[in-house]
Amino acid sequence: MGAQFENKGNQPLKSLEEWEDDLLVRYPEPKGKQSKTKVAYRNYTDSERVDTVREFYRLNHTFQTYDFVCAKEKEYLKFDKREMPFWEAIRFLNTLVDDSDPDTDLDQLQHLLQTSEAIRADGHPDWFVLTGFIHDMGKVLCLFGEPQWAVVGDTFPVGCRHSDKIVYPEFFDLNPDSQDERYNSKYGIYESQCGLEKVMMSWGHDEYLYQIVKDYLPEPALYMIRYHSFYAQHREGAYDHLLNAHDREMFKWVDKFNPYDLYSKVPVAPDVKALMPYYEDLVAKYLPPVMRF
Repeated sequence: MGAQFENKGNQPLKSLEEWEDDLLVRYPEPKGKQSKTKVAYRNYTDSERVDTVREFYRLNHTFQTYDFVCAKEKEYLKFDKREMPFWEAIRFLNTLVDDSDPDTDLDQLQHLLQTSEAIRADGHPDWFVLTGFIHDMGKVLCLFGEPQWAVVGDTFPVGCRHSDKIVYPEFFDLNPDSQDERYNSKYGIYESQCGLEKVMMSWGHDEYLYQIVKDYLPEPALYMIRYHSFYAQHREGAYDHLLNAHDREMFKWVDKFNPYDLYSKVPVAPDVKALMPYYEDLVAKYLPPVMRF
C-alpha cells in the first residue's frame, strides 16, 4: 500500500484530510448561515495547498467516468478483498492521520468520536450516533491501493452532464464522458425525477461504506453515509431534476448530519478510553463482529 500511495501522480494531497480542510474553506458556515460569496471561499492564502487540491480535482474529474465506476463496483462489491473485525478496520483508519495538518494532531478515531459525540450530545437516536462514528470507514479503500481521487472528494452522478456547481467544473472537459453523447446531456442515461437509487455516483468512500452497511442501518443513516459528500446537491441543489419526493425527504437527514462532520473538530482530544465501552456496545448492536471488505 505504502509504495502506491507515495506516487505523487496519483496522490496530490499530502493526506486524505486535506480534502476535508478544503471543505471548510468552501463552506465556512453551516448551510443557511453562509455570509461569504463562493469566490471568497476559494481565496486561499496557502498557494501550495491550493495547487494540491486543484491537482486532486483534476485527476478526480478526469478519471471518474461512468465506465470507471462500473468497473470499481464490479471489483469491490463482491466484498472478497478481506474480512476484518470492525475494530481492526478502525485501527487501520488511524494510520491515515494527517501529519501535515498544523491545526490538529487528532487521529481518525478521535475525529470520528468528535463527530459522533457531538451528535450524541444533541440527543439524536443511537443509530445516528453510530453513523457519525463510522461515516469515514470507507476510507479502508486505501488498504487496497486506491488512489486518493477514488477515495475522497466531492461526489457527483456519472452518466449525465456534469454540473457547473461541482468544485473545479472546468476539469470535466478532460473527462471522456463529456464528449460522449450517451452521457453529456442533462439527463444522460436517466429520466426526470427518477430517484437517486437509480443514479450511479462517482466512486469513493461514501458509496463503498453504504454498500457495506446497507443491510444493517436505518434508511436515514444510509442516506447520510451515501450522500454526505454530494455537495453539489445538498449545498447547491444542482441535481434536483433527478431527485424524487422520497430523496427530498431523506436529504433532510443529510442536512442534519453534515454540520456534525464539518464543524465538530476541536483541538481537545476525546477521552477514547472512557468512551470505548459505549461504542463497543453500540457497534455490537447494529453491525456484525467481522465485516467483509
